[in-house]
Amino acid sequence: MIIDSKQYNCKCTCGHEHKMTTDFCIIESGCLVNIDEYIEKCGLKGFSVAIYDKNTYKATNRLHPKVDKEIILPPENLHADNHGIALALELIPEDCDYMIAVGSGTIHDITRYCAYKKGIPFVSCPTAASVDGFCSSVAAMTWDGFKKTFEAVAPKIVIADLGIISKAPMFLTNSGFGDMIGKFIALADWKIAHTLTNEYFCATIHDMTMDATKNVTESAKAIKDDNITAYEKLTYGLLMSGLAMQMLGNSRCASGAEHHISHLIEMQPEGLGVKSDALHGEKVGVGTLLACREYHRLKEKSLKWKDYPEFGSNYIENMFGDNLSLSITKENANDCAIGITAKLISEKWDEIRDIIDTIPTYKELIEKYELLGAKSSLCDIGVPEEKSDLLLDYSPLVRNRLTLMRLRRAIIGLENKK
Repeated sequence: MIIDSKQYNCKCTCGHEHKMTTDFCIIESGCLVNIDEYIEKCGLKGFSVAIYDKNTYKATNRLHPKVDKEIILPPENLHADNHGIALALELIPEDCDYMIAVGSGTIHDITRYCAYKKGIPFVSCPTAASVDGFCSSVAAMTWDGFKKTFEAVAPKIVIADLGIISKAPMFLTNSGFGDMIGKFIALADWKIAHTLTNEYFCATIHDMTMDATKNVTESAKAIKDDNITAYEKLTYGLLMSGLAMQMLGNSRCASGAEHHISHLIEMQPEGLGVKSDALHGEKVGVGTLLACREYHRLKEKSLKWKDYPEFGSNYIENMFGDNLSLSITKENANDCAIGITAKLISEKWDEIRDIIDTIPTYKELIEKYELLGAKSSLCDIGVPEEKSDLLLDYSPLVRNRLTLMRLRRAIIGLENKK
């Protein structure tokens, strides 16, 4: 399968002109053998560097791209953070003309950010269908303990070898499945924000992401059965999600309340008191189920609303403590929900309920998780179940982005700490 990304370079019916960095994506068994041909086709020349970790170096074995320098990072405690970036930048030569990321999410975020800092292109070679960020133009990283999105660079081309991807450990595949299923929540949050505030919305981007998400959802059993076509659909979905982010210029179409739950866990704030070693997509998958259950619960209730209230400083400090409160306060300084009134929410509530109906039910989703053996509960990712209320209450703070989870603060009778 070939995705001609340049076809999305266009003036859209939404009124915006979408611009793509990625020329094309190849999703085929054995395609890594032809990487030199693909690199030549897209016009990349000069001093080249390939970045792996020890595990992905071994996984690609005799298929390593011919480059001028190989950088093999230690996988132990390797993250897309200050340390990981500093480690890579120290090893990348000054005269590097382009880089090749050979690995999963962490290697890609490190490479894309380093490529951005150096002002050079990079090539993506996923070794597992584990995340949706391969084609993204932003890097999700933890910086000084704060999970945030950094401007980075999207890959020039993507070479996704299904022969390698289908042999990756199942927990990596399940992580990609969780990241993809999260789009049901992200897309609903985006439409809700558009309904309430007229936030920019592109139906083309929404629909291409939704179609890819549904195809992945329906492929759960086939993935478990090791069907190569199902792996192709999962990989295609993950790449299309990244291309959608390129088109949009941000992660709105791919990241909503479900990602905010994951990010809160990853930030390990003092008031939460948890540490999870689960993969990002595994946490997103669990966050999706939490958000799904809560959104459908709210849809069925007769709610009374008040004008949306700001987050108080004590509320922030109780959860985030001295280390993170300043960053969180800055993030929410111009709260995206300020000005949303009880009257507006009440008038739009029927429309919002219809949007919630586009999210599969908890029962429908959990059946897919069970087919795959994917992590589906907080306990599965090392978080006590009793932390669920804290996650629902505080997760909106990690990103100043309008979601239904953030609007819960405007429900009369819902306990909120001031």
